[in-house]
Amino acid sequence: MPVQKPTIQAQLNLSRLFLDFFRSEKFSGFLLIGCTALSLFIANSGWGEGYIHFWHQTLGPLSVSHWINDGLMAIFFLLVGLEIEREIYIGELSSFRQAALPIVAAVGGMLIPAGIHLLFNAGTPTISGAGIPMATDIAFALGVLSLAGKSVPPALKVFLTALAIIDDLGAILVIALFYTSELSWIYLLSALSLFGVLFYLGKRGLMFLPIYILGGIAMWYCMYKSGVHATISGVLLAFAIPFGKGAHASLSEKLQHFLHPVVAYGIVPLFALANTGIVLGQELTHTLFSLNSLGILVGLFAGKPIGVFLFSYLSVQFKFATLPSGVAWKHIAAAGLLAGIGFTMSIFITLLAFSDNPTIVSSKVAILLASLLSAIVGLLSFQLIRSTRNP
Repeated sequence: MPVQKPTIQAQLNLSRLFLDFFRSEKFSGFLLIGCTALSLFIANSGWGEGYIHFWHQTLGPLSVSHWINDGLMAIFFLLVGLEIEREIYIGELSSFRQAALPIVAAVGGMLIPAGIHLLFNAGTPTISGAGIPMATDIAFALGVLSLAGKSVPPALKVFLTALAIIDDLGAILVIALFYTSELSWIYLLSALSLFGVLFYLGKRGLMFLPIYILGGIAMWYCMYKSGVHATISGVLLAFAIPFGKGAHASLSEKLQHFLHPVVAYGIVPLFALANTGIVLGQELTHTLFSLNSLGILVGLFAGKPIGVFLFSYLSVQFKFATLPSGVAWKHIAAAGLLAGIGFTMSIFITLLAFSDNPTIVSSKVAILLASLLSAIVGLLSFQLIRSTRNP
C-alpha cells in the first residue's frame, strides 16, 4: 500500500481558522480582480456617466460611495482587527520566534516604499501620499499566490499572510496618526470611553454580541464626528470582543467565521466597484508620470520587494529571526513581489490623502498598474522557482 503524503495541515499543524481564512481570501482575490475589470469596463463605456453618478448620489447624509468607504469598510477593519487579535493570541505573532521575521519584513515593506515616495515628492503638495505604497492587499496577494501551486512552501503562505496582517496594522496606525482632519476632542474621548467600557465587558467575559455591536455603532458615530477616520472604530471593537483561549466557541472566532464571506464576497468587491470606476482619458498619460504617481508605482513595485527582502535578510544575518522550514531566500524574494499588490488599502489611503479628483484618479491608476505588475512578475518568479526545482 503506498504511503500517503502528509497534508498541509499535518505538515504545519495549521489551525482550521487559518485554512478557512486562506481559502476565503484566495477566492476573494479572484472576485476582486473581476469586479475591478468590470468597473473599468463600465466606466469607459456608454454607461460610464450614469455608473459614476450612481456612486456619488446621496443616500441620506452621505453619498453611496461614502457609505461604503466610511461605513461598510468599518466592518472590513473589524475583520482585520479580529485577524490581528487571532495572530497575537494563537497565530504567527503569538511568540517572538514566530513573529520576528514577518514583523521585520513588514516594517521593511512599509519604510522603503514610503521613503521612495517621499524621495519623489519631498516639498510638493502630494507628499501626503507617502502612506499609499505602504500597504499590501491580503486577498489579492493570496489569490495570486494560490496560482503558483506546488512551488509555494506551506510555511510561505503563513509568512505572507502574517506579513500582510502586520502591514494592515501599520496602515491602520498611519491612518489614525497622519490622516486625521480637524480633531474634536469631545467626540474622540466619547469614542475611547465607549471602547473602554466594551473592553472592560470583554475582559469580564460578557458573551452577548448585540451589546458589542450596538456599542460599536455608537463608537463609529463618535469616531466619525471626531475627525479620526471612522473605520478605526472597527479595529478597536475587534480588540474589545473577548477572544478567550481561541476555542471554536469563542465569540471572536464565531464573528470571524460570520464576517469572512460577508467581507470577502460582499464588502471588498463592492469597495472595488465603487472606487475603480476610472475614465481612462488621454490626460492620464501625463498624470501617470507625475511625481506622486511615480512614487506610488516605484514604491509598490520595487520598494516593497526590496524592503521585505532586505530587512528579512538582515534580521536573519544578525540572528534576530530565522527562515521558516522549507523556505529559501528565493521564496522570500518572490513573496516580496506579491507584497507590492497594494490595491484595497492603498486605494483607501488615497481617498484620505487627497481631495482633488485628478490626483485621486492618477493615484488609483498607479496603484492598479503597480499591483498588476507585482502580481505578474511575482507569479512568474514562482513559476521560475518551480521550473528550476523540477527541470
